[in-house]
Amino acid sequence: MTTIKIITDSSCDLPSTIITEIGVSIVPLSVQFGEECMKPDMELADFYARMKRESALPKTSSPSPGHFLSEYQKCGADQDILVLCLSSALSSTYHHAVMAKEMLIEEGFTGRIEVIDSKTTSLGLGVIVYQAAQMVASKVPFEKMVASIGQAVTRSGTFFFLDTLENVIKGGRLDRVRGAVASVLNIKLLMKASEEGAIEVVEKIRGTQGALKRLISFLSDKEHDYEKDVIAIAHSNCEPRAREFMAQLLEKHPFRNVLFSNMGTVIGTYAGEGGVLVAY
Repeated sequence: MTTIKIITDSSCDLPSTIITEIGVSIVPLSVQFGEECMKPDMELADFYARMKRESALPKTSSPSPGHFLSEYQKCGADQDILVLCLSSALSSTYHHAVMAKEMLIEEGFTGRIEVIDSKTTSLGLGVIVYQAAQMVASKVPFEKMVASIGQAVTRSGTFFFLDTLENVIKGGRLDRVRGAVASVLNIKLLMKASEEGAIEVVEKIRGTQGALKRLISFLSDKEHDYEKDVIAIAHSNCEPRAREFMAQLLEKHPFRNVLFSNMGTVIGTYAGEGGVLVAY
């Protein structure tokens, strides 16, 4: 009997316990300070502490087509493959996964393989991966599953706020003088993944609490099935803040299926410490 294998990349930020539980394979992006590559299981508190000390941000790079091909080749002849990647507007990861698909087919692979651009990242991607795994567990046929995931990508939403502007300044995305002025005024950036998968600023709000309340209000722009839909909250090394935010969110939007995790090193590089993300 043909089975379905799900493969994603390490930007998805799903907790390792869930990754193991749902049987998803991860192709890692690399994160390095200078020439030193960080270990995938690096303690995140250590990572954020080092990022504060360093004058330059760590560099991230997407997996090569060869990395994806190696993961594809581990699948059996009786497996179909579904690959879910972070937004192609943010990384070449998706394009490398597609190149590897073509290489696999040239090798004579006779199963079905689909590579999908999630148009999001972090737990935005994690939610889609989790939904795909639920469909596999429910034995949804491959073609129907691919169509459903395509619809999920269109319906999904990813919103987040940055507590510090230091990383967007270091990364050259914000002028240092303007960033310093915004920091003095306690300005927080509210951002989202656009329909094209790019990250765009939605609003600038003074103060953390006001920004978090506004983040919750974005969920009211869409109808939700609280019994079936999945909500996800990720944080960049600020668990107490994120748990308080989650409690406030669930009081207004009582989702039954909740994912919660720390942002990994890939997304944490750009978010900086203290950020909170919500995705559905």
